[in-house]
This record gives sequence, C-alpha cells and structure tokens, in this order.
Amino acid sequence: MESSAGAIAAAALSLPARLEAVLYLKGRAVTLKELAQLADCSSEEAATALMILMADYAHRETALEIRQDGDGYSLQLRADLAELVHTLVPLDLGAATLRTLATIALKQPIRQAALVDMRGSGAYDHIKELMAQGFVARRREQDGRSYWLTLTEKFHRTYAIRPPTRESGQGSTT
Repeated sequence: MESSAGAIAAAALSLPARLEAVLYLKGRAVTLKELAQLADCSSEEAATALMILMADYAHRETALEIRQDGDGYSLQLRADLAELVHTLVPLDLGAATLRTLATIALKQPIRQAALVDMRGSGAYDHIKELMAQGFVARRREQDGRSYWLTLTEKFHRTYAIRPPTRESGQGSTT
C-alpha cells in the first residue's frame, strides 16, 4: 500500500517521469495498458507521454534507451555498451537480476512477497539466481508463508560495501 506522502510526490512528477520510473522499477517489458494502469492515466495519455520520453532519450547522450519489443516497452542499457557492462560487472547477472539485487540492498531486510510486488513475478527467478551465486540469503517468516531476504557477506565482499551497523534496540519491523 502506498503512503499518502508517496502518492502526492508521485503525482507531482510529470507523466513521462512517472512512466520512466515504472519502466525502471519493473525491469522488464511492460505493455501500454499496464503502464497506463500503473501511472493512473488513460492509454492515450500514456502513449503520448511514452513518445515524449522515447524522443527525450533519443536526443540526449545517455546510456539508457526505451526499447519497444512487440507490445511491451522497457528501459534498457544501450546495446553498444555491452562490453563495458561485462568489464564493470564480471558476474553473470542480467540487468533485471541486478536491479532486483539493488532493491534488496536498499530495502533489506525485505519480505520476498514485497519484493515480488515491486519487481514482478520474474523476481522469483532472480532470487534463485542470487541465492545460487551466494549474494542473498532468505529465512522463512515465523508466522507467514513468505521469506525475509537479506544480503550475504559475499555480496559485501564482492561489491566492497560494508554491511550496515545495527544500533542497540534497532530491529527489523518491516
């Protein structure tokens, strides 16, 4: 459930900016109808705003582009940057999996169900891959059917990011 402050902040953004946020957060191709629903506008408004956003990306030098694949639109790294990505991210993780990992890193501990709500059902595969690579650990909720997801020591060593320190009295109540 979105907070009222979050809803007000999102409504203050232009429609192209809201669509850009949706595309970034989803990390997968999204249909025009789904974009319109998520941005709380009509399909016609979403189509117009998407064209504005695509033109904006096309006219500036940026590493990202809006790609249309069939009925879906996605925010992608430009194809000509693939070699740079492999140099900087030597791990065999796709962009969508890396976005899922970034979401876990920012929100941890995070319930798996909440992550799937944010990232879509593809997050289940991302979680499996991240667990297989040793970057994410999960433990079952005590009174629920979901899991809590956290980063592992391997993640902190690989990305040279130190884990947050917990002050006394601070716990995970999310």
